[in-house]
Amino acid sequence: MAVKIRLARFGKKKKPFYRVVVAHETSPRDGRFIEVLGTYDPCCNPVKISLDRDKALAWLKKGAQPTQTAHQLLRKEGVLKA
Repeated sequence: MAVKIRLARFGKKKKPFYRVVVAHETSPRDGRFIEVLGTYDPCCNPVKISLDRDKALAWLKKGAQPTQTAHQLLRKEGVLKA
């Protein structure tokens, strides 16, 4: 079964807050996940991103595929350069 690095939505209506998680490809967006890698808060100015780089890099080495948005966040934090 494929594993993805993706965002899970939390927060209130009109005020999103996301967790960057590792989850099975077939599990629902806000459903079951394997591990939390960090958080992303787009409502702050400037945007807040906090990631555990070591965990993210370990999952990428194991073969986890990031979604498009997660890929952009990982690139901004410098995880994909390593």
